[in-house]
Amino acid sequence: MTRSLIALVGRPNVGKSTLFNRLVGRRAAIVEDVPGVTRDRNYADLDWDGRPLSVVDTGGFEPESRDRLIAQVREQAQLAVDEAAAVVLVVDGREGLTSVDRAVAELLRRAGKPLFVAVNKVDSAHAEGEVPLAEFYELGFGEVHAVSAEHGRGIQDLLDAVVAKLGIAPAPPPPEEVEEPAEVEEEARPRGDVRLAIVGRPNVGKSTFVNALLGEERFVVSDIPGTTRDSIDSPLVHRGQRFVVTDTAGIRRKRSVALKVEAYSVVRAMKAIDDAEVVACLLDATEAGVEQDARLLGIVVEKGKALVVVVNKWDIAEREGATQDWYRTELHKRLPFVRYAPMVFVSAKERRGVTRVLDKATRLVEQYRARFPTPQLNELLGAIQEEHPAPLAKGHPVKLFYVTQVAYAPPTFLVQCSRPEAIGDPYRRFVENRFREAFGLEVPMRLIFRERKRRSRR
Repeated sequence: MTRSLIALVGRPNVGKSTLFNRLVGRRAAIVEDVPGVTRDRNYADLDWDGRPLSVVDTGGFEPESRDRLIAQVREQAQLAVDEAAAVVLVVDGREGLTSVDRAVAELLRRAGKPLFVAVNKVDSAHAEGEVPLAEFYELGFGEVHAVSAEHGRGIQDLLDAVVAKLGIAPAPPPPEEVEEPAEVEEEARPRGDVRLAIVGRPNVGKSTFVNALLGEERFVVSDIPGTTRDSIDSPLVHRGQRFVVTDTAGIRRKRSVALKVEAYSVVRAMKAIDDAEVVACLLDATEAGVEQDARLLGIVVEKGKALVVVVNKWDIAEREGATQDWYRTELHKRLPFVRYAPMVFVSAKERRGVTRVLDKATRLVEQYRARFPTPQLNELLGAIQEEHPAPLAKGHPVKLFYVTQVAYAPPTFLVQCSRPEAIGDPYRRFVENRFREAFGLEVPMRLIFRERKRRSRR
């Protein structure tokens, strides 16, 4: 489910970072907190009353002069407006409305996005009476929210207003604990075009790769502008399968004024990944496995998307004596969490191997959407227990009673068992690996262990 992005915009020292931390830390179940974007976490996903949201803090720059400050804040606000579904202008209630606040508000007003004003540092009802809130109504944004990011005051009302304005529906609930879990119906399986996102850090050759991919195919219909200026959806057909390829290349061309370019590249990659079923993450064969590679791959894994690891510039690595087996082993040492994903070695510049990515994506999406018969699953579950029973829980055996598939994309299996709290990560990994071996799975899968409810007796 795609998350609506909320951007926090404002001049320095109004409390944007404090508000950011409050939003993602209070009453918010953080789903994916992207590791390593910046040390103060300027991007995070959260759930607010079951509504999926993302928030980005656009702060963190030092102005050289007042004139330069206004220019920087305008550029910062423009970046946020381009990406966000809604924008929160954060102002300092103690200082009142400033000329910089007015300049940012004027830019935002022309953007046509839902806008909200958060008057920060209003720490009490008494302080609210002393803050000139009427000044902020002059901005013409509608309701003004008096908040205290430090103390959490007014945060709930602010987020409730954002969610109501955007009309965000609650995410579907997780599978219920039931005696006989219902299987997913065949009709519920996703069908149709395969959405393939191309992501990667700057300078790994995304543009060259996408051009080679589209240039080799003769069934490109048209280019459809995406939701940002730098994301393009391109339909193509490969071996009878229609794809919609989302290119996130070109993000390095945006000037990083108020925010590191890596942060916004992560935002754009996040949006493309959210909409995709399969993600092709490009690595540079000459310097793969670096921190930003790990970050992007971690996002794909956390979001449960099918993944193809594409090692680009392999022509250069080959000339230096590298072999695919050696490279695969080294990369799995650095990034063991993507060991299950297929790896394709390509040279986008020489147009070698690029269509193999589409072949892999076709196979992965079949697994991603697959339905696994319950009898076959339970036969496997019995074999797993016979081969390697679960560890004892305080001297008591842990039994795995029943398994069924409860969701697709990714395949999700509910295992009814006794004492699920005693099933540790090593045994979970063992069960997952046996599922992968049995069904040849190269896509993410989820195992949910739930205690079986006893039948009520008269």
